[in-house]
Amino acid sequence: MSTYKVTVNKTQEFDLTDEDVSKIDALQTSETQYHLLQDDKSYHTEIIQTDFNAKNYTVKVNNNTYQISIADALDLQIAAMGFSVGSSKQVNAIKAPMPGLLLDIQVTVDQEVKEDDPLFILEAMKMENVILSPRDGIIKSISANKGDAVDKGQLLIEFA
Repeated sequence: MSTYKVTVNKTQEFDLTDEDVSKIDALQTSETQYHLLQDDKSYHTEIIQTDFNAKNYTVKVNNNTYQISIADALDLQIAAMGFSVGSSKQVNAIKAPMPGLLLDIQVTVDQEVKEDDPLFILEAMKMENVILSPRDGIIKSISANKGDAVDKGQLLIEFA
């Protein structure tokens, strides 16, 4: 079951599950409008603006406008690793976000990388995780080798 963290107006946070979402009594009345019933109350909603990639939405509910952002489990994990947008520009080192096997290192020392370039592939819990560069920069050092078992928090790559 998936869990989502929904933030409204950057002040209120709610945790929702797939089950919570499936229980919403909603009827789509147009391409962007919905009618909701919850606890015997009626809500008229309209999606005003969407940024699907950033998972940010502007929604009007009964003529009140709200800024909503939705984070799934992967978004929360990325933020926990320090790769959130606000802090990513200051990242000077990449540490293993979880224990696993280093399947591939896709950069070399002194290589110039751009933000979102793949750095390495870490296998953890039978899943391959491609770790992307949080910023533009030059690789200063690589502290592990392909095939190494790494521990959570182990230094892997440093930026110059």
